[in-house]
Amino acid sequence: MNIHLLAAVAIGGSLGSVARYLVAIGAARLVGTGFPWGTLVINIVGSFLIGVFAESFALTWNVSQTMRVFLTVGICGGFTTFSTFSLDAIVLMQRGELWPAAAYIAASVALSILALVGGLYLVRAFAV
Repeated sequence: MNIHLLAAVAIGGSLGSVARYLVAIGAARLVGTGFPWGTLVINIVGSFLIGVFAESFALTWNVSQTMRVFLTVGICGGFTTFSTFSLDAIVLMQRGELWPAAAYIAASVALSILALVGGLYLVRAFAV
């Protein structure tokens, strides 16, 4: 086991988690807590970032494995959160808000995938 990779994941995960917490608090202050906007935005942005990183690593950005792990597993892994997404969806359902829950689930999945694709294409556009 490589201690440098473990440290990269731990440090990146810490930074990503703090960023997630700050975005969630900011979203709650801006738009309230009735709908999980913070988690939705976090997962979309995180998907975009991991798309940018993955395509950058594949096409143009020659960085160490430690840096790759730091950015993707660490920062993006700590920033995005499927478990919170799942909990938010269930909370909406338990409150009887089935349409908002369905919209949240659909938007989270579709927009996160689109954001990842957007990240891939952004890097491809500038890699020429």
